[in-house]
Amino acid sequence: MKPIVAIIGRPNTGKSTLFNRLAGQRISIVDDTPGVTRDRIYAETTWNGKEITLIDTAGIEPKMKGEILSEMRSQVDIALATADVIVFVCDVKVGVTADDEEIAHMLKKSKKPIILAVNKCDNVGDLPPQFYEFYNLALGDPIAVSAIHGKGTGDLLDIIIEKSVVKGLAPPENNEENSPIKISVVGKPNAGKSSLVNKILGENRMIVSSIAGTTRDSVDSLVKYNNEDYILVDTAGMRKKARIDSDIEKYSVMRALNAIDRSDVVLLLIDGVEGVSEQDSKIIGYAHDNAKPIVIAVNKWDIVTKDDKTQNKFKSEIAKEFPFADYAPIIFISAKTGQRINEVFENVNFVYNQARMRVPTSALNEIIGEAVMRTQPPAFKGKRLKIYYATQQGVCPPTFVLFVNDPHLLHFSYERYLENQIRDNFNFKGTIIKIITKGKNAQ
Repeated sequence: MKPIVAIIGRPNTGKSTLFNRLAGQRISIVDDTPGVTRDRIYAETTWNGKEITLIDTAGIEPKMKGEILSEMRSQVDIALATADVIVFVCDVKVGVTADDEEIAHMLKKSKKPIILAVNKCDNVGDLPPQFYEFYNLALGDPIAVSAIHGKGTGDLLDIIIEKSVVKGLAPPENNEENSPIKISVVGKPNAGKSSLVNKILGENRMIVSSIAGTTRDSVDSLVKYNNEDYILVDTAGMRKKARIDSDIEKYSVMRALNAIDRSDVVLLLIDGVEGVSEQDSKIIGYAHDNAKPIVIAVNKWDIVTKDDKTQNKFKSEIAKEFPFADYAPIIFISAKTGQRINEVFENVNFVYNQARMRVPTSALNEIIGEAVMRTQPPAFKGKRLKIYYATQQGVCPPTFVLFVNDPHLLHFSYERYLENQIRDNFNFKGTIIKIITKGKNAQ
């Protein structure tokens, strides 16, 4: 097993900055506002050839109250139960606080290996007097680190590996073979993204609240379905730009778009009660422009007032709003009850394989030839397009090259006609198809 390391501490001690430094990338949102990190954030990192799973957590305030604060505390508790090693982060500039002492007492009860990291020691070689106060927490020798400058983080990783070995874990070498399918779960706020991920995982993996925009960070979750591994990326709900009134929310939208970029399949969740929105169109448009296989899931179908025509009407509305993505399969689900959740994975597998499908060159040329015989290309200034040869250049998305007499003679309407012929004959669904034209003498 690879060790799971939870980063714990009070708000604003630099946990997310340290997490980002150890992960080697900016994953957690870093902001001066206390309580920015609300969900558990996971990341994989490698140190000296050994893999480690890191968990960033919401800041612990032992006496915090309120719905969101209570949920944050429960998320920390889950992280503690999951972790093999705990890194307790304190702030040398603030010194030891009563909350630090209470957290230390709580961590000792976990019986897990604990590493005390005293952050903001920007000059590790010249430690301030208050650094030595942290010995009073009785958690062993503190490690001086500066997350913002990276000082002491190598020593911290060495100790993490050392604690893992003592615990009997053997972190495996990094291996990217047989990588799970990455599914980015996207949609506007309150479409039910976190509820869907929680239902699939069977645990309160993320904070679920009726407050729109609760999920600020993209959170990767590994799940197994029918003996296949998948990674679910639950993203911050996207809002119209006019409603993004804080830097934190801007980061979240950027992260959601980044989640689409790094995913294999995009699962767009639409609120079945509110219907299709302009924002849904922008989200799916971004996924389409980035050539991602798409599955559209209409959520909350259990509470939609419907008859035998409601589903077809909804499909017609989607077709009207997303004419460019008419290839994407549409399913109707309920994240709350679990209705048709199995269809999520069935369709994800389908579009994933579609995006990677190759067709025989001979069959492709036969289909193109028959299509031209049925409908001749339109003439332009006395000239007509001639297609000499077709071949598939690549996948993800499926890309086809047509060798022609003049690339400028391919009208967009005729290109769409050829695309539909390829799609219908080879059963391409759930993925865009790209057609590239090259002149007769192109290499």
